[in-house]
Amino acid sequence: MKSSTLIGKQLQKKNNPFLVETLILAKKHKKWNEVASILSGPRRKKINLNLDEINKNSKEGESVVIPGKVLSGGEINKKIKIVAFGFSEKAREKLSVAKCEALTITEEIKKNPEAKGLRILKW
Repeated sequence: MKSSTLIGKQLQKKNNPFLVETLILAKKHKKWNEVASILSGPRRKKINLNLDEINKNSKEGESVVIPGKVLSGGEINKKIKIVAFGFSEKAREKLSVAKCEALTITEEIKKNPEAKGLRILKW
């Protein structure tokens, strides 16, 4: 896991204002440091997961964090809470049909700064 200082240095190279805001918020809370360290790295190291992978690796009623983007491949048949940096349009539609809660990392940090009850999915 990266130090807060290293995340700050990598943050200076980022141009996406939404990413910068997310990293600044995540860096302030120790429990979100692992997510910030993944997001502050190169784009190729971010985690993009399809719905079927999330469905396979999560349990009913669980809250999961994806430090990257949720893509629409496959189906989801569990009622779970997904916190991610981004969602594709079709993934959001499928999640709303499946009655899953979809939040951005920034929204979740504001609601849950201690990251209680969250599990990070990383592949």
